[in-house]
Amino acid sequence: MRNARLPTRSQQPGPRSLDEVREALQAAGSRFTEQRGEVWNTLSKAEGHPTAEQVYSAVRERVPQISLATVYNALEALVEAGLAAKITNGDGSARYDCCADDHYHLRDVATGEVRDMPAEFDPDLLKKLDPKLTERLAASGFKVTGYRLEVLGRFE
Repeated sequence: MRNARLPTRSQQPGPRSLDEVREALQAAGSRFTEQRGEVWNTLSKAEGHPTAEQVYSAVRERVPQISLATVYNALEALVEAGLAAKITNGDGSARYDCCADDHYHLRDVATGEVRDMPAEFDPDLLKKLDPKLTERLAASGFKVTGYRLEVLGRFE
């Protein structure tokens, strides 16, 4: 990556304070470290949904000694603490998002790039698709706790 700086987020809610990040990590059984704080700061300001490698490149500008493994571990700790979401693709690749509100995504099928879809989240969408879906799933032993929607295409 030529320029490790990630574009900054413009329309997302403001990032949580590092004190809130510390509390959430501790509540999830993880400790807060300077490196995790740097990963959080980078991710919370990133536009789009960067890969771990993109976060690593950006963090290294401020913390040159940080390892890729440390960034991966920090991202996983943020996900476990509910501070970030891991958006996986069928090929095993992942991108990360720290936008806390429910929202939909657009994925470029050629590059894997993920962006937020400019549409209001509908908590009743599953009922609109099939009014009995969650009941049938519950009867089969699956409790719906949420849903994600990803629209596939190409960014031009």
